[in-house]
Amino acid sequence: MFISKQVKQSLYISVSLALVIIVVPLFLSLNPSAPDSKQEKTPMATNAFGVKVEKNPTQSQLTELGVTTWPKWECGPSKFPWSFTVTETMYLLKGKVNVEVDGHEGSFEIGAGDLVVFPKGMKVTWDVIEGVNKHYSLEK
Repeated sequence: MFISKQVKQSLYISVSLALVIIVVPLFLSLNPSAPDSKQEKTPMATNAFGVKVEKNPTQSQLTELGVTTWPKWECGPSKFPWSFTVTETMYLLKGKVNVEVDGHEGSFEIGAGDLVVFPKGMKVTWDVIEGVNKHYSLEK
């Protein structure tokens, strides 16, 4: 049976396209690490000088932690030293803070939407750039 070069090319393109149309969605539906708009994306946590900072945690994570039941604290722009006598977890509702950790050069910034954990015994200087409103939880 003789098949022309053009027909072979057309068949090759059609089969390739069919594979892409069928295989890619199948792969994405079976691969748990593939992006899925139905799943909440897990935010990445970073560690700055021993402080855990998680940018924009998921709503389900905040609900699981009970963040809205935590006490609130707020302050306007200011600069002051602070010592954490217990581990403190906070969720910043608004504001921006530049944090300097005693004994370390440099600083890092936290702000609205961040879930932050400061370890017990840490001494810092808070430079509140924009007024802060946060929920906080103290380790018991």
